[in-house]
Amino acid sequence: MPKYNIYTKIESNVPVVDLLYDLTVYRTDGNNKKHMLLSVSQQILDPGYTTRPNETNETDDDMSVIYIMEMSLYRKHGGKTVPALPAPARKMYTLGEMVSGKTYSKNKRENVCYFETKAQTKPVNDSRDDNIHSVQITCLERAFIAKEYPVGSLDDPFDKKKIEGQLEYRMKYSSYPNQGGTSLCGPAAFFYCLQMDRPDVYKQAANELWLYGKTKIGNLEISPGEGCRHPKGTFYDDYGKEVVSGLDWITLASLRDSENSIMSYDEVNDQVAGITMWGKLIEWFEKAGYEKIFDNISLSHASETDIVKLNLYAKQGYRVVTLISAGMLKGWGNGDSSSKNHWIVWDEPVCKVDGGDITPSDSDELIELKLFSWGRVDWQTKDKSSLKYFAKHVFGGLVFKSMK
Repeated sequence: MPKYNIYTKIESNVPVVDLLYDLTVYRTDGNNKKHMLLSVSQQILDPGYTTRPNETNETDDDMSVIYIMEMSLYRKHGGKTVPALPAPARKMYTLGEMVSGKTYSKNKRENVCYFETKAQTKPVNDSRDDNIHSVQITCLERAFIAKEYPVGSLDDPFDKKKIEGQLEYRMKYSSYPNQGGTSLCGPAAFFYCLQMDRPDVYKQAANELWLYGKTKIGNLEISPGEGCRHPKGTFYDDYGKEVVSGLDWITLASLRDSENSIMSYDEVNDQVAGITMWGKLIEWFEKAGYEKIFDNISLSHASETDIVKLNLYAKQGYRVVTLISAGMLKGWGNGDSSSKNHWIVWDEPVCKVDGGDITPSDSDELIELKLFSWGRVDWQTKDKSSLKYFAKHVFGGLVFKSMK
């Protein structure tokens, strides 16, 4: 298996001889197993503030596989070496980007930065206390600010601690993407698969969106517009419950808005601008690094044979994403809808209630399916659903090989 030499670059005004770095490159799979590509400590920088070309471990990963690059900086001062950053800085790149030297941004602020002010502190004007001094520090405005909940508001959905808390729950699989009252089920299906397959990429994408207002997952660029980053409308219902969380708006709405060339997704209760067609959903998965294996999406409902085909892929561990009528799910009352209006992800194959595999001839057999929808992974098909009933409410599916 090959090895590679990779490097990156930092931004600083400190003499390069006074800086050291740790560099770690890794990926984490759905079982939270960390795969280490590179790990070096207390290394010196080249004169241009670039790291030395560091040799990786052997790997047979494809060039499209995404890795997290993590860097810590240290400052030599008074014979001591002290941390220069409060926490390691992280960015994500494909193996191909790292091998070809594309591991830093033209936008200085998006790179690992460490600057020290050279300005002299001065007494505050009109102050009687000569010990009070001031220094000016510039800071960019936060990327996401809700119009009804400005920075500092108790209900600010994009407060840093709230987002960090929500991400912590996602990393423990205690919660999942939930579009709430929005029509963002397509982005929710995509980010659910990403959370399950590459939790490190999911977390990094959310953090980069919060920090910079944009991110890049493989070849999938997510860059929401001004309206999406400053949404209108209420994030809470009459009982104070979230209509959609800040984390899910940052990820789901940003993805949908990035693809809207005509309509901006800038309001919490906007339904039309959030609808996702299957061609766009396929594009998101493939650009991010998923491989499409099978597709039987149709304008008409599926047959029992179509469901059995999808089931064969589910048994092999592939990601199965289907377009359905939401009326087939529990909680929708007795009235069924025949419209194509909701994306779900299968968590397990469709099975008979009494046990055993389904076949095309089992039209009247009662079946059930454990699936992801609206932030839940559970047995959500209506009780006493037959295979025939299930097929009439499914409009085919997309099958993807799980992202490595």
